[in-house]
Amino acid sequence: MASTVNIIVGSHVWVEDSALAWIDGEVTRIDGQNVHVQTTMGKKVVVSILKIYPKDTEAPPGGVDDMTKLSYLHEPGVLQNLATRYELNEIYTYTGNILIAVNPFQRLPHLYDTHMMEQYKGAALGELSPHVFAIADVAYRAMLNEGKSNAILVSGESGAGKTETTKMLMRYLAHLGGRSGVEGRTVEQQVLESNPVLEAFGNAKTVRNNNSSRFGKFVEIQFDKHGRISGAAIRTYLLERSRVCQISFPERNYHCFYLLCAAPLEEREKYKLGKPESFHYLNQSSCYQLDGVDDSEEYLATRRAMDVVGISDEEQESIFRVVAAILHLGNIEFAKGEEIDSSVIKNEKSRFHMNTAAELLKCDSKSLENALIQRVMVTPEEIITRTLDPEGALGSRDAFAKTIYSRLFDWIVEKINISIGQDPNSKAIIGVLDIYGFESFKHNSFEQFCINFTNEKLQQHFNQHVFKMEQEEYEKEKIEWSYIEFVDNQDVLDLIEKKPGGIIALLDEACMFPKSTHETFAQKLYQTFVKNKRFIKPKLSRTNFTISHYAGEVTYMADLFLDKNKDYVVAEHQDLLTDSKCPFVANLFPPLPEESSKSSKFSSIGTRFKQQLQSLMETLSSTEPHYIRCVKPNNVLKPAIFENLNVIQQLRCGGVLEAIRISCAGYPTRRTFDEFLLRFGVLAPEALDGIPDDKVACQMILSKMGLKGYQLGRTKVFLRAGQMAELDARRTEVLGNAAKTIQRQVRTYIARKEFFSLRQAAIQLQSCWRAIYACKLYEELRREAASLKIQKNYRCHIAQKSYLSVKRSSIMVQTGMRAMSARNEFRFRKQTKAATQIQAHWRCYKEYSYYRSLQKAALNTQCGWRQRVARRELRKLKMAARETGALKEAKDKLEKKVEELTWRLQFEKRLRTELEETKAQEVSKLQEALHSMQLQIEDANARVLKEREAARRAIEEAPPVIKETPVMVQDTEKIDALTLEVESLKASLLSESEAAENARKACKDADARNTELSKKLEETEVKVGQLQETIQRLEEKLSNSESENQVLRQQSLTMSPTGKTIPARPRTTVIQRTPEKAIILNGETKPTPDMAITPLIAKEPEPEEKAQKSLNDKQQENQDLLIQCISQDLGFSDGKPVAAYIIYKCLLHWRSFEVERTSVFDRVIGAISSSIEGADNNDILGYWLCNISSLLMLLQHTLKASGAANLTPQRRRSSSTSLFGRMSQGLRTSPQSAGLPFLNSRMLGRLDDLRQVEAKYPALLFKQQLTAFLEKIYGMIRDNLKKEISPLLGLCIQAPRTSRSSLVKGRSHANAGAQQALIAHWQSIVKSLDVYMKIMKANYVPSFLIRKVFSQVFSFINVQLLNSLLLRRECCSFSNGEYVKAGLAELEQWCCYATEEYIGLAWDELKHIRQAVGFLVIHQKPKKTLSEITDELCPVLSIQQLYRISTMYWDDKYGTHSVSSNVISRMRSMMTDDANNAISSSFLLDDDSSIPFSVDDLSKSMQMVEVAHIEPPPLIRENSGFVFLHQRSD
Repeated sequence: MASTVNIIVGSHVWVEDSALAWIDGEVTRIDGQNVHVQTTMGKKVVVSILKIYPKDTEAPPGGVDDMTKLSYLHEPGVLQNLATRYELNEIYTYTGNILIAVNPFQRLPHLYDTHMMEQYKGAALGELSPHVFAIADVAYRAMLNEGKSNAILVSGESGAGKTETTKMLMRYLAHLGGRSGVEGRTVEQQVLESNPVLEAFGNAKTVRNNNSSRFGKFVEIQFDKHGRISGAAIRTYLLERSRVCQISFPERNYHCFYLLCAAPLEEREKYKLGKPESFHYLNQSSCYQLDGVDDSEEYLATRRAMDVVGISDEEQESIFRVVAAILHLGNIEFAKGEEIDSSVIKNEKSRFHMNTAAELLKCDSKSLENALIQRVMVTPEEIITRTLDPEGALGSRDAFAKTIYSRLFDWIVEKINISIGQDPNSKAIIGVLDIYGFESFKHNSFEQFCINFTNEKLQQHFNQHVFKMEQEEYEKEKIEWSYIEFVDNQDVLDLIEKKPGGIIALLDEACMFPKSTHETFAQKLYQTFVKNKRFIKPKLSRTNFTISHYAGEVTYMADLFLDKNKDYVVAEHQDLLTDSKCPFVANLFPPLPEESSKSSKFSSIGTRFKQQLQSLMETLSSTEPHYIRCVKPNNVLKPAIFENLNVIQQLRCGGVLEAIRISCAGYPTRRTFDEFLLRFGVLAPEALDGIPDDKVACQMILSKMGLKGYQLGRTKVFLRAGQMAELDARRTEVLGNAAKTIQRQVRTYIARKEFFSLRQAAIQLQSCWRAIYACKLYEELRREAASLKIQKNYRCHIAQKSYLSVKRSSIMVQTGMRAMSARNEFRFRKQTKAATQIQAHWRCYKEYSYYRSLQKAALNTQCGWRQRVARRELRKLKMAARETGALKEAKDKLEKKVEELTWRLQFEKRLRTELEETKAQEVSKLQEALHSMQLQIEDANARVLKEREAARRAIEEAPPVIKETPVMVQDTEKIDALTLEVESLKASLLSESEAAENARKACKDADARNTELSKKLEETEVKVGQLQETIQRLEEKLSNSESENQVLRQQSLTMSPTGKTIPARPRTTVIQRTPEKAIILNGETKPTPDMAITPLIAKEPEPEEKAQKSLNDKQQENQDLLIQCISQDLGFSDGKPVAAYIIYKCLLHWRSFEVERTSVFDRVIGAISSSIEGADNNDILGYWLCNISSLLMLLQHTLKASGAANLTPQRRRSSSTSLFGRMSQGLRTSPQSAGLPFLNSRMLGRLDDLRQVEAKYPALLFKQQLTAFLEKIYGMIRDNLKKEISPLLGLCIQAPRTSRSSLVKGRSHANAGAQQALIAHWQSIVKSLDVYMKIMKANYVPSFLIRKVFSQVFSFINVQLLNSLLLRRECCSFSNGEYVKAGLAELEQWCCYATEEYIGLAWDELKHIRQAVGFLVIHQKPKKTLSEITDELCPVLSIQQLYRISTMYWDDKYGTHSVSSNVISRMRSMMTDDANNAISSSFLLDDDSSIPFSVDDLSKSMQMVEVAHIEPPPLIRENSGFVFLHQRSD
């Protein structure tokens, strides 16, 4: 609280406002205890000086992430800080180790992704921005380190985000110690999947929230000794049982009742349910529907959720039978019976509901009636049965309903716990408590009383924890604190729960007396607590009472306290449901012990509530608590709305302001010595000069200001409440005086400047007048000089004109004479040249004719000689071809014949098919034509018969002879016509018959041809089979011959005829067969007979098998020697890795790439693996990185994938890898590749001359293994460098605190030393980079790989620095930007020194951090527009990153501000659009640890090398098996 000393005219203060809670303004006048304030809203108010608080005008524009860092820790300061951060989407804020979470009412996925979890993993509290993950991490680390269970208490009113916060806590804990649950679901998922079920049966609509939890939920996440999640359990506390029977407008009962009433029609008919308005337990409030909620859909969703958590269909059926039975119980009414104090069922409607309830519970209807209206009293003498009056029967009914519902809820929770799976052997737990917050409505009843009692208990626990934290802080700083008073609420708890005089005890006492009423209960309270300062009696009420809670005064209505508190455990109810025929209902009520089942026992909800609360407090006391206070910023549940009054009320109810009061009771303001001196050093400048100890300097400043009661700890200054405001007032006064001095000096400077400007103006005016006079004089002199120049030039012009006229005339005469002489000379020379050319052409023709005759004669002579030589060579070649050519030609001919016969067979088949189809078509056409002709003939015959019959009848009926002649003539004509028609038809029939006959003959001929072709086809198939067998035999014979030639030739090359080893010599005589069957002797081609090698072969006396065995042993010895050699460090020869080229030349010489099976590759890989296994020495890794990359480059240019895998087995046999097979294949393909390059030293010259080898599977696998080793070694070097610089990067992102000496002027040496200390970490990074660069250069690692290593390392630096900058607000300062910029300059200087050959574009990988740092250190940020920032200053940074930097920026050097609010608003709107468009909103960068290159990239980047110029190592230099390594190219 402020004091009169602290508030002066001009001070900025906070005053209370009815609409905004607190509003800031400036003090304009002080009248005693009244202060006149001009608010920023334009209003003028007059308030008491005791009701205003000072405002920190130097607070960061983005707020502080820990409110203990506020200069003024009071209610308006806390509210303003939360509002400022909420406007910037910073929803989390610390108050010490308490986290305040403001519900954003929008998705912020970038705050909760896996990358964010990794950032908070293992980070100390306060090191990064406030986050719910930080609280979870602290709890998890404390559990692991101390072995003690921890609890996280999440509180807040409905809609504040408690459930979502709990979800995030469990997600993070699952990330740290996750275990897969049942069916692939994690424990976190299973717990969250139970929420819909618990909400349906435990949530209800209240005044402030449509989905308010009416129970406390404590989620125990169980861990084993290794810190892995081993199980979980949900503990529920303090279910509001009275809500089942009594509700008030505008609240609702539990959701499940309304959901069941909205179920499908067949289910409602099964349970005999109607609308909610027809049930007494639901129609006490006229609110039946929730806005935006469809109860029918919610019912189906609840059924699905029950399936998920493992509740079977039969159990679900039983659950809803019980819920329906409770609704029917509520509609049972009672009337007075015939006897006194007796009751009966009121009417048939009530009896219908009773019978329905009995039917649903599967118990006897009469037994249910007796259980409701009768009681059994057990006395020592006898058992008495008495009936209840109607009021007692109603109480019995309600108690029955509440008991059933409570048991049902407990069963559901137990079922969920069984589904999740608990670990009885867990070593520790982390509990997450989600419980209802403090409630204060216009009308408060028994439910609010119990809830607020719970919050009073939790607040006491919270206060003790906060006070404990304060004590730890004081003890850590070694200051005196024993006199500080602890703010406690024990008096309120005694008022409520103390025995025998507490409110709950008095309520239970009143409930046990039948004649007690709410008025007598209220009067008893008034009499008992008349002197209690926490208990207040309202003036205008006889039943209400007010309790002064920690969060404020709450008035309770005692009208329904007695009814809602009664909770009889009736033995008749127990016996009735225990005997139920429904197993589910019977399990809800297991049999009680014999002694407790004989009578009814009174039990109150208040007492049960107090017992459960005590159990919860015992659980919390056994754990280390952590607190998260959730705040709902507005009641409309929309983003970007911050209602001050609503938030301040929640802060009071959540105990945050109570924690502030505890801090204010001690030392609310704490500043480190550096911060204190930086802010208040101006009060005593002498303390900054000459005093090296910061603590002594702070002591001097405080003593000079005359403050009392402060404390100086080890690293901080602790100030009492109000002292910060007093120091600020003194500082404002000093700064004001300094400002006046500055103003005085500035005014002097301005006046002096104006004087000098006036004097300068006068001098300039005089100079101008003198200049004008001089100009006039100069003009007169210039005119006189001009006239003289004109006269001179005119006279010159006249004389020049006369001279030019004479000159032109003389030139014309001279020109004519010279032209005539020149024409004569030209004519003479032309004639001479023509004669010369004629003579030259004649001589040329003559000599050319003679030359052509000589050339023709020479050509004839040469052709004759060459023909003779060619014939001789042809004979030699034919003799040489008899060995291989005959078989080859026979094979080729047979293959061609097989292909020709196969083609002919297919052609004959296709021809036969076409003929058959044509034949069938022709036959069908002829048959159709024949059939049609037959029909026409039959029709014509029928017509002829008819005509004849008609003619006969006409003749018989003919008239007299007179008319006979014409009739006869007509009939005769008709007969003739018909006869002609018949003849024509016969002729056509005959022609058709002949055509049909011809078709039949053609068909027979076609059948004959087809038969003949079929026979030929069968014969052809037989011949094809025979040819294939013949080819197979020839190929086998050819393969055997090739194997024999291979063995004999190898033996002739490796051993001398006498059996001795061939000595090493610089030039080896190598025999190589060329396509022209010549012999290459030492590189020179000489013609020789084909059998020139026969003597060598004949001299080998040993059998073939023995020679082959000897050859294998020799090959094995050579391999052993190679492996032994490469296991050593062979070094480099002229910058080339010796081991790589030795391996390559050996494998190529041994033809290992072309064999199907070999072990040499596995042995080479094993040798490389053993060399780098566990190698921490980067020098060894660099050595093998160079060797493997060089070997891969050689293999990439040499090996080609074999096509044998795609061939048939027969084809694969023909593609032999023997010497003879490769020679014959080379003769068939290209003459250039027909020789034996592995035996010729010239072919081991430059890489351009290396031949392509058709690699088999082992060679390709070897190449893949080498690629894997290359990637592994590359990754090891890169990761080693990352690990080495990673700790330094954490020190490089935030500038270390400089000493006060840097604040004093004239300390250049100290400043230089401080600057050197600032960049020491960066220099260490540069040193590490330089060491790795030298190691890779010394091992001749390809520059391509070096560039890739440093590109990825610089990308890692970029990611780490930018992510730290975005997560830590203290890093987003101006001075820190300068520090990081200086460090980046060190890196840039090193890049220039290392040259682009080895660094490449690595510097560009730092573009994100470079632009972010550049943005931090620019001036006049408020003048920058969004387009300028995104297009010019920071084009690569995303809007999310720019927004975070802009909102977290603070200038600790010059006090400048961040970008304008308009730019911030535009950034926020763009982020919202991105979120709506499903664009990723994460602002953190990911480190890419992949391999950024392929073998092709590496091969293309490396230069061509000369393989032959490698000197063999001493171990194999004198060995005869490695003679080929000595061969060099010319």
